[in-house]
Amino acid sequence: MDPTHLTVRYFAGARAAAGRTEEVLPAGRSLDDLSVELTQRHGDRLAAVLRVASFLVDGVTCHDRRAPLPAGATIDVLPPFAGG
Repeated sequence: MDPTHLTVRYFAGARAAAGRTEEVLPAGRSLDDLSVELTQRHGDRLAAVLRVASFLVDGVTCHDRRAPLPAGATIDVLPPFAGG
């Protein structure tokens, strides 16, 4: 774990929209900030996924998109899944 960065992992439709399985970004941001940067990097298709996705921060569901993310965290981007 690198304490100066965040690891973002993409699943299902988020992976397809981002065109990758994961990436590493500098720490010091919230989920809202991260979503803005990821949209700038990967475009509107990923932005649409991010608007409806759930986020896990080190395996725990994060509901406050404005809270600072802990340095060194792993962020999982989970779009809604079909089925049960």
